[in-house]
Amino acid sequence: MSVHGTSRPVSVHDVRAFKDRGERFAVLTAYDYLTAQILDEAGVPVLLVGDSLGMVVLGYDSTVPVTVEEMLHHTRAVSRGAKRAMVVGDMPFGSYQASIEDGIRNAVRFLQEGAATAVKVEGAGPVVDLTSRLTHMGVPVMAHIGLTPQSVNQLGGFKVQGRSDAAADRLVEDAVSLAQAGAFAVVVEAVPADVGRRITQAVDVPTIGIGAGPQTDGQVLVVSDMVGLTAGRLPRFVKPYADLRQVMTDAVKSFSAEVASGDYPDPEHSY
Repeated sequence: MSVHGTSRPVSVHDVRAFKDRGERFAVLTAYDYLTAQILDEAGVPVLLVGDSLGMVVLGYDSTVPVTVEEMLHHTRAVSRGAKRAMVVGDMPFGSYQASIEDGIRNAVRFLQEGAATAVKVEGAGPVVDLTSRLTHMGVPVMAHIGLTPQSVNQLGGFKVQGRSDAAADRLVEDAVSLAQAGAFAVVVEAVPADVGRRITQAVDVPTIGIGAGPQTDGQVLVVSDMVGLTAGRLPRFVKPYADLRQVMTDAVKSFSAEVASGDYPDPEHSY
């Protein structure tokens, strides 16, 4: 992408330009300073401080218990580690559903206190109005449709969305409404590949797929899934690019064995 080789931070205009130029791009989640540094140095243009940290970092069963304070804590850490990547703070459940005023107040906190460049909100309907208000105030908004994890209780679990023609049509309409309201990008999660294609063709802003097929403009994964740290069964769309869980396990076992045998610390690692 053309912003490579420059020291300036990635902007909303850069992200929009990816679609205009037909450039596919990667997005990854980040929850801490060190990971943000690594992803930033690797050239990932957009880091999402996802409320998935509730499950990945904090051990919750879903994203629903995550609080604004927890999100701001991690967003600040990621913002300190990212020198060039855009940092998007995920607004958690309850931070914008009660009223537009709540949404505005909390979104402003992500920019002021979290040092984020933008916020992400889930769903359409009333969220379209919130998106319009925020963008008119100068708060960039990343939308999120399809499987919206904050609504897991209403959806009855983590299920693929948009399987029927009517449901697919609604998702396309929602994406168009959010883009027209000012969203600079739309995350599309867990929909059939053809629905991901339709949404991408229907809007003039980038789509970022996660389980939405190969024809979205960008792709996002949870970083711990992508590098093989997550235990257990992974969603179908996750491709692990490493097995860091095994690497870390082997390293810990080697350290423990050397401590037990007295081989560590040796003279090279002693003052």
